[in-house]
Amino acid sequence: MKNLYGLSLMLLAGFMFAASVAEAASSGGGAGITGSSQLTGRESADTHYQQAEKRIDAEDWKGAIALLEKSLARNSRSADAQNLLGYCHRKLGDYDRAFEHYARALELDPKHLGAHEYVGEAYLKVGNLVKAKEHLDKLRRLCAYDCPEYRDLRKHVIAYEKARKGDSR
Repeated sequence: MKNLYGLSLMLLAGFMFAASVAEAASSGGGAGITGSSQLTGRESADTHYQQAEKRIDAEDWKGAIALLEKSLARNSRSADAQNLLGYCHRKLGDYDRAFEHYARALELDPKHLGAHEYVGEAYLKVGNLVKAKEHLDKLRRLCAYDCPEYRDLRKHVIAYEKARKGDSR
């Protein structure tokens, strides 16, 4: 009986380990511009979304916007597509539309690392350091200082603060 109990514990531990390895493999960090923890199956199979990422890499903001809107017509609950729409509008200087899309991305996924980073950068572009720091703090809490989104936004905040100090001299 003692051996059966020990064997059961070993099997349970093995299953738990296998499950954690499988979960880690399936939720591998999204690379590139998305800044998301992971893409859903819909985004990975969405050719409009994939083409939009290529347009973004080529800095074709308007082309990417058109493709992301088509992607959202198929999957209106994509925080990743909303985040990228915000990014494209920000790059075009349309901050009102950028903020709308970042807000929608964060409504869909309040823990979306990329959306927190990009909206923080947008706030710096419009001179709102307080709001940028709010998103930096959210990133700090979400990833405990150790994610590229936190480090990137922090770098932008520091550069912004240094530039402001330089302007006041």
